[in-house]
Order: sequence, then structure tokens, then C-alpha cells
Amino acid sequence: MQTEILWIAPTCALLLGYLLGSIPFGVILTHLGGAGDLRTIGSGNIGATNVLRTGRKGLAAATLLLDAAKGWAAVMLCEHLWPGTGVLAAAAVFIGHLYPVWLKFRGGKGVATLMGIMIALYWPGALVYAVLWLGLLAALRISSLAGMVAAVSTPVGAAWFGRFDLVFLLIALALLVLWKHRENIDRLLSGTEPRIGRKSG
Repeated sequence: MQTEILWIAPTCALLLGYLLGSIPFGVILTHLGGAGDLRTIGSGNIGATNVLRTGRKGLAAATLLLDAAKGWAAVMLCEHLWPGTGVLAAAAVFIGHLYPVWLKFRGGKGVATLMGIMIALYWPGALVYAVLWLGLLAALRISSLAGMVAAVSTPVGAAWFGRFDLVFLLIALALLVLWKHRENIDRLLSGTEPRIGRKSG
């Protein structure tokens, strides 16, 4: 009986985290804003970069903020309701964003959601993440490259600051970001990856 009770909190955290993560804000906002079905626009991705291809900068900014907010909210809410489940919620909300059941498991690439997770788990790491992500984005205007470098920095930064309890989780999340960007990596290697402000096929 006691063993069954011990499973309740982790299970609830995983379920709540996944459900929050699977909310496709990009799809919802572009539909409500009259910009069409985001999955048929540009790269078909549901993240803020593809929303930007609709020409609606406000919707893109809102998508970025909400995708980050759900990562933060999942960790904070689960940690408050079931202390000690924040890391589980972080993994679940990230998986939910990448593989939402509502969209036949075809979700985003996780860069903004990972930012929200980092803010909730360890804000100094989030600061490093933001500087790298936004700095490289401004300098190179290549969204995929900036996001991947920022993601890879998370376990390195956690180890540097002595947060070894987060390293394994962040390595896993960074690898998932790289996996979701595998087509971008191919285009980067071939020199055909589009920059922000240019249309993508």
C-alpha cells in the first residue's frame, strides 16, 4: 500500500507536465489570429520561428513566451504540489512539447520550453542560456544554430556551477533538441540553412 502511495506524486507530475507541454501555443495563436494552420506554413514546425514566417511578429513573440512559460509553470507547479517532482515535471513538459498527443506527436523543437525549464530549475543556468541563444540569434540570425548551442550549454553550465544533480537531465534534453534539429543540421552542413527574415521551403 505504501509503495502504491509513493507512486502517486511522480505519476501526477509526469501527467501534468506532459499535458502542459503538449499545449501547441503556436498552432492555437496562428489559428485564432487568422494566420492559417501553422503546420502548413514554412517548415511546418509549431514553434516561434515558424510563426514568424507568417509575418505576425506579435504572434511569434507570444508563442515564444508561452512556450517558455509552460516549461516554467510545469516545474514550479509540480514542485509546489508534490515537492521533489520538479525534475520529473521538467522532463515531462519537454516531451509533451516535442511529442504532443493532440498533433499526432509532431511537436516543436524545444528551445523556448527548455528556457522556461531552466528558469524554474536554476536561474543562473537560464541566464547563460539566454545570453547564448539571443546573442547568437542576433549575431548570426540562424535560429536553429543559436538554439542548439544554447541547449548544449545547459549541462555544461550546470556542471560548471556545481549543479551535478541536473546534469543527466540536461544532457538528455539537449540531445533531444539536437535530434529534433537533425534536418537543420544537414542544412547547416550544406550551407542551405535559412536565416531569420528569409523564407524557408
